[in-house]
Amino acid sequence: MKLLLMLTFMALAEFDHKRRSVLSCPEFCSCSFLTSGAEVVCSRGGLTSFPASGFPSNATVLSIQNTNLDGITASRLSAIPLLDHLQLYHTSLVNLSSDLLVAVPRLNKLDLTGNRLVHLPPNVFSHSSLRYLVMRDNRFEKADAAWFSDNSSVTWLDLSGNRLGSISPALFQKLPHLQYLDLNDNNLQELQADTFRGLHQLETLDLAGNKLITLRPQTFAHNHDLKRLYLQENQLQDLPANLLHGLRHLELLLLNKNQLHHLPAGLLNGLNPSLEIILTGNPWKCDRKIEYLQKWISTHRDYALFWEEVICDGPESLKHQKVESLPGDKLSAESQ
Repeated sequence: MKLLLMLTFMALAEFDHKRRSVLSCPEFCSCSFLTSGAEVVCSRGGLTSFPASGFPSNATVLSIQNTNLDGITASRLSAIPLLDHLQLYHTSLVNLSSDLLVAVPRLNKLDLTGNRLVHLPPNVFSHSSLRYLVMRDNRFEKADAAWFSDNSSVTWLDLSGNRLGSISPALFQKLPHLQYLDLNDNNLQELQADTFRGLHQLETLDLAGNKLITLRPQTFAHNHDLKRLYLQENQLQDLPANLLHGLRHLELLLLNKNQLHHLPAGLLNGLNPSLEIILTGNPWKCDRKIEYLQKWISTHRDYALFWEEVICDGPESLKHQKVESLPGDKLSAESQ
């Protein structure tokens, strides 16, 4: 009888220990306990270092927000080995260790938005099965191919809001599974013809808010699955006539707020007939070369979004007139 009581007591103690381990929560954090795993959110004032203890043993999500972390190490992450999603959002991080993700091999999503990262060590993202990687609003001037292993599993990469002046094709040779790429709001002035050559599964490409003046004809030649292409708010002055050839799945194209005077004849030929496009905010020159754009808008009015705002910037006699409604005889006269 004593032995039975002792075994029962030990079993209850072990159960209570496991229960408390599952239901524990670090200081300055709040925890939600779900059947799929615990979610830990640390956004309260007072947190200045990565929590040293108190994580639920089944934690799969950790979000640390709007605080000043003195750093983060692999040994600290080893306390949450089941981690699937790690968000370090506006935490003033200035560096990461090369072995940071060794202890969290199941990590699927990593969000480093709004930190002070400039450089990262080689292989920093090589130790987990990352698919979603967000590094927006940091201070990167270069995106290094050495960060990743060959044939990386990353499908979503957000490098928007940094200081990138160029992009090496070597980076994307490491990321053949990429489907979403955001390079919005950087300092890109030109792209090599083969920059995106290896991205055969790419569906969304955001190049808005850069300083691109022109694009090479082969820039998107290998991205046949592309559905959404954002080129607005650059300084594009002209486009190659065959820039979009082969992009038969393209659904949305944004060219607004550039410096385009004309669209080259044939640019939009052979594409998805339901392609939606925005062309507003360009200084359109309404001479004979505008006829291709005029005819395209008139036959695709349902897909030329805000077509009423596509207006002539010159010559003076046609200024502020809608491109779509220009009389042919006026175009002829102006081109003489």
